[in-house]
Amino acid sequence: EGDKDWRTPYRTRLDFELDVIIQMGFPGYFLIVADFIKWAKDHDIPVGPGRGSGAGSVVAWALTITDLDPMKLGLLFERFLNPERVSMPDFDIDFCETRRGEVIRYVQAKYGTDQVAQIITFGKLKARAVLKDTGRVLQMGYGQIDRLAKLVPNHPTDPWDLKRAIDGVSELHSEYKGNSGVRHLLDLAMKLEGLPRHSSTHAAGVVIGDRPLAELVPLYRDPRSDMPVTQFDMKYVEGAGLVKFDFLGLKTLSVLKKALDLLASRGVVIDLDALEWDDEGVYKLLQKGDTVGVFQLESEGMRRTLAAVRPSNFGDIIALVSLYRPGPMDNIPMFGRRKNGQEEITYPHPLLEGILAETYGIFVYQEQVMQAAQVLAGFSLGGADLLRRAMGKKVKAEMDAQRAGFVEGCLKVNGIPEAKANELFDLIDKFAGYGFNKSHAAAYALLAYQTAWLKAHHPHEFYAASMCFDSSLTDKLGVFVDDMRRLGVAILPPDLNRSMADFSVEESGDG
Repeated sequence: EGDKDWRTPYRTRLDFELDVIIQMGFPGYFLIVADFIKWAKDHDIPVGPGRGSGAGSVVAWALTITDLDPMKLGLLFERFLNPERVSMPDFDIDFCETRRGEVIRYVQAKYGTDQVAQIITFGKLKARAVLKDTGRVLQMGYGQIDRLAKLVPNHPTDPWDLKRAIDGVSELHSEYKGNSGVRHLLDLAMKLEGLPRHSSTHAAGVVIGDRPLAELVPLYRDPRSDMPVTQFDMKYVEGAGLVKFDFLGLKTLSVLKKALDLLASRGVVIDLDALEWDDEGVYKLLQKGDTVGVFQLESEGMRRTLAAVRPSNFGDIIALVSLYRPGPMDNIPMFGRRKNGQEEITYPHPLLEGILAETYGIFVYQEQVMQAAQVLAGFSLGGADLLRRAMGKKVKAEMDAQRAGFVEGCLKVNGIPEAKANELFDLIDKFAGYGFNKSHAAAYALLAYQTAWLKAHHPHEFYAASMCFDSSLTDKLGVFVDDMRRLGVAILPPDLNRSMADFSVEESGDG
């Protein structure tokens, strides 16, 4: 009898998801993805546990598209497919970097070479590049152009255009005002900025059609891969009614496979998917910040963060993967203090305790923003996803409409007065822009856990495998060698009679 109880919520969720998927006309999409993933797994090609919001779907988990139980981790389907907003589902699939091409070739063989193509992508003239290109055409000195280009701030997360740079960088502003040659250069460059400069093939996107693609979009053949490529970019390919599938290559999957092969060669067979998430050795390693070579956790700053926060459960790893980005990073010290009992855990409203308890009262995930709107204002999760999107876009008219609905809902459902409801809306809005997708973070935290487990329990194989895939990067090899010395893992010099082509593991006389 007790056996049935735990199944009921899964059944309910499955029925709900299947209704939405069938209603939106996407069963074929799920089945195509499930098919090529099954083929990859059958052919011993490592596939990632999930990526992006797709890991929030129980249907995807049941079809073995993803490897995480969304119910156990509180992941939301509506963040992936919202019944209240018509959009294409989008599974991004990670494959072993060295064998990703085989999966694409399988798809071509199954659906026909004329029905499968990669997607073109256009490189745009960005501020620095357009300055250099224009300066070259105007035959200005390289040194002068380079100096001017370097005056334009280069923030990957916050790209500056030329107009903003002229207004915001005093040195560039005075050159623009005082030097007619520079003014001519910048005026021309501003006209060209943002135009396409060159084309290349999208790193991951593949389209599969139900008829020859040439009937729907123009194609050309990529001379490097000999694959057909659409001449429309992603936006127009979707406009032509085609569905994009993302086949990504992930080095970590190749490393894990290599380490497991090395272990298997000496008779140790390990199934990483069967690991429990409470291994003491893993958390000891993380708490010391000993994470060189551990997926997502190996940067210098992240190692310091791990040592300060001292993660002790899988939820902490998911939270740190989410928080360690520009913006949310500011919350890490408070997260650490609250986790380790140095600061009281408080909640913006008592109703939010159930949602925010796992992150010690701090908003970390987009899913928490959605659940907060559901609990406080009675939104459906689909409606809450629309609210989250509106907060991300910051369009005033849309925001005002959402605020009115939220404030009214708070009063109606929970009797929360208007002033407090507005305060809660502002608080949620502040976090909505920063929030990270928990489904994606959970899948990547799982890979981080698996690499950390190998490092903690089988360091020799872990290092050998890691170094095989970085063998051309001497700096990175140096980092690994230093780490091995520090942890007492012996490394032997090359030996004509014993070395393999790659890094390998050898048992010494004393075992």
